[in-house]
Amino acid sequence: MRLSELETGQTGIIIKILGHGAFRKRVIEMGFVKGHPVKVLLHAPLKDPIKYSIMGYNVSLRASEAALIEVMPVDSEQEAQQLNGNGTTESESLSRELENISRTINVALIGNPNCGKTSLFNIASGAKEHVGNYSGVTVDAKTGRFEHRGYHFNIIDLPGTYSLTSYSPEELYVRNYLRDKTPDVIINVADASNLERNLYLTTELIDMDHSMVIALNMYDELRRDGTSLDYNTLGKMIGVPMVPVVARTGEGIGPLFDEVIEVFEGRNKAVRHIHVSLGNDIENALRLIIDAIKANKDIDRHFSPRYLAIKLLEGDKDTAARIARISGGDEILQLSRRLADELNRVHGDDVASVIASAKYGFIAGALHETMEPGERTKENTSHIIDAFVTNKLFGFPLFFLIMFGIFWLTFSLGQYPMDWIESGVAWLSETVQNLMSDGPLKDLVADGIIGGVGGVIVFLPNILILYFCISFMEDSGYMARAAFIMDKVMHRIGLHGKSFIPLVMGFGCNVPAIMATRSIESRSSRLITILINPFMSCSARLPIYVLLAGTFFPTHSALVFMCMYVLGILVAVVTAKMLRRFFFTTDETPFVMELPPYRLPTMKASLRHTWAKGQQYLRKMGGTILVASIIVWALNYFPLHDSDNTTADTTTASAAVADDNAIDFNRDSYLQMLGKAVNPVMEPIGFHWRATVAALAGVPAKEIVVSTLGVLYTNDDEVSDARLGERLTAPSHITGKPDFTPASAMAFMIFILLYCPCIATVVAISRESGSWRWGAFAMLYNTLVAWLVAFGAYRVMLLF
Repeated sequence: MRLSELETGQTGIIIKILGHGAFRKRVIEMGFVKGHPVKVLLHAPLKDPIKYSIMGYNVSLRASEAALIEVMPVDSEQEAQQLNGNGTTESESLSRELENISRTINVALIGNPNCGKTSLFNIASGAKEHVGNYSGVTVDAKTGRFEHRGYHFNIIDLPGTYSLTSYSPEELYVRNYLRDKTPDVIINVADASNLERNLYLTTELIDMDHSMVIALNMYDELRRDGTSLDYNTLGKMIGVPMVPVVARTGEGIGPLFDEVIEVFEGRNKAVRHIHVSLGNDIENALRLIIDAIKANKDIDRHFSPRYLAIKLLEGDKDTAARIARISGGDEILQLSRRLADELNRVHGDDVASVIASAKYGFIAGALHETMEPGERTKENTSHIIDAFVTNKLFGFPLFFLIMFGIFWLTFSLGQYPMDWIESGVAWLSETVQNLMSDGPLKDLVADGIIGGVGGVIVFLPNILILYFCISFMEDSGYMARAAFIMDKVMHRIGLHGKSFIPLVMGFGCNVPAIMATRSIESRSSRLITILINPFMSCSARLPIYVLLAGTFFPTHSALVFMCMYVLGILVAVVTAKMLRRFFFTTDETPFVMELPPYRLPTMKASLRHTWAKGQQYLRKMGGTILVASIIVWALNYFPLHDSDNTTADTTTASAAVADDNAIDFNRDSYLQMLGKAVNPVMEPIGFHWRATVAALAGVPAKEIVVSTLGVLYTNDDEVSDARLGERLTAPSHITGKPDFTPASAMAFMIFILLYCPCIATVVAISRESGSWRWGAFAMLYNTLVAWLVAFGAYRVMLLF
């Protein structure tokens, strides 16, 4: 609880002081020390400022300042005094509670993209977040908890960012988090093999004057290159302790959090606040702005005056907007603009570039004093590999060869465990049929649950193989190269190479892929990427392709498999060009993306990521798909019809044989009626009513499509023991023809690929775009496109 939240007359025990160094120093000198009681005496008429009693005298604080003091409320001032005197018998429980709270440390992980923050977060907290060797993996803050040396750690993994401006959504997100949440200690994760670039963010954190420890991650790579770094001396030079770690293996994690405790308790002697010198003229300008900020009591103390002054000189829009809303803020803005204009004229360059150059100069000087470079063999290896994979002659063929190889592996290698699981499901269904007595319960278990869920679970091996391959490419650093070689192609459709990463992520699941578009600075490019992402064939569609391609195109299944993915990409390209031409005619920001060094992924990391996706798939088996299968079974089972009535009406029976798609109220289930009612719209693309029902069932989640087919075709007595693929090709006992043909199977796959996104994806589109209208647009537009493309494919297939 914050001190500003206490009511008049309430008493609290001070737990910790938040905020930057200068503020902390001032309030501690005023008597606000951890463990001491403070009582609220009076709120001003407008609730600000607030009068407090502490250590026998009265003091006034503004509400914004009191919000940076964390307290534990107590029932009475007497109880607080007892606790402050190291406790009596009556306050032992309160003393233990205070001790527990005061030993809780909130830690924020901040660093550049691809520096290993999430790896460190995973190994420290035991979480299993996705780790990839490219930027934009962490698209939101993730929280973990663990204990170390009797302290409780709340650790937050923030999105990767190169600086703390308001240029990109990640940078603004991180800065807002630091202002609103005020972590106790920041762990600045830096790539030890690329310190010159990584330490620029460190200089900005130093300007903020937060308590901080630097984790020199990937320190094994620095040692392997033969580079020596005197990190103790470097830490003393910049006033921030440094700890070498290898997050991938866990090396140095214990000492890192030992150092965090020392900094939190104020015992680390290396900690000191420095100012990175920006040159005399800039420093003089900063001093004038800092004095004006300090003189204005309405400016909150979440950030240090120096950091705010630097951002105002740099022309940071978010900082300027916040200052403008404060009384007297216009004078500060006018002063900073005037000083920035003078500096621009003196230097012949914008002041932001001059400040960045000064900081990089400081970094270069510090590293020159403390680092002896090695041979950089890793860099040479990356250059050699890049000579092939980013080559304009070999890059594209190699990329498509890798993708085809992944699809072939997914289909061919996955066929063996798929057959084993399919045999197990068939055995289980047969056992249930033999052991249970006839009736609705037997039909529910055999047809609804086993037929529905079992029809989908057989594709688990294919999904695991696909995810393993994609995870391996991400972790190795190749995915960033794929974005690089695709940049020119993406530019022709009005996007950046940076959009390519979320699109490839869409092959796994469209929801996190759409969230990953937050790494795209341009709003127009981000919206286009969001809207075309559902055309990327997610893993939920994979069982449909495996089933139909394997059944109707067994000799060319891998080729058909790849064609589905390519078709989705082509439709996405056409859609992107139309959106850029008619809706988003301008683009705001250029493409800038890091090409990280290649790293050999660990089998443990790849398997962990793969299994996490497998668990997600299995949870759907026991949740969404199980419930959907039961609902589909019930709709297909009821209403029950009197067999005497149905056989008596020969005219109706003859009509049913003549047209299996006609609704027969005396014979049809609710599901048949629904499918046949909608089917006239779908008949032109070769759909039988069962296919229409499966497509409708797939709107909540695409995994339900195959389970629905499993339920619909399981209760066919003539082929009840056959596998689902065989049941799809078996002639109907009503029409004498199979419901699916190669032409209709192709149209069905295309329609499922392109039509309305699943509900979770629609929600993600609406949330990330900021409007439900874009979610509705995706539902209507995608379904229309799906019907048109499926119609064309079906008619072409009929010609052959």
